[in-house]
Amino acid sequence: MNENFFLISMIFFIVIANMIGFVFFKKKKSLYFAAFIILLLAGAFGGMGVILALFIIHDAFAVFYGLNLAYYLLINSLIVFLLAILATIIKKYNRKK
Repeated sequence: MNENFFLISMIFFIVIANMIGFVFFKKKKSLYFAAFIILLLAGAFGGMGVILALFIIHDAFAVFYGLNLAYYLLINSLIVFLLAILATIIKKYNRKK
C-alpha cells in the first residue's frame, strides 16, 4: 500500500512541478526561467515529500523519500535547462542563415 501511494505521490509532484514550470514559461516566454522554477520546486516539493513520508511512515528513514523526490525534480530541471540551451543554439543557428 505505502509503495503505491508514494509512487503515485511522486508522479503527482513531478507532474505538478512541470505544470507550474509550463505556466511560468507561458508567462515569461523563457525556458531558462521555467527550469529555474522547477529547480526551486525541487527543494519545496522535496521538503513536502519528507513531511508527508514522516507522517505516514513514522520513521526517520522516511527522509530519504523526500530526498529521492528532490533528486528526480533536480534531474527534471536539468533536462529543461539543457533543452533551453539546445533551443537557444538552434535559434542562433537559424538566424545566421
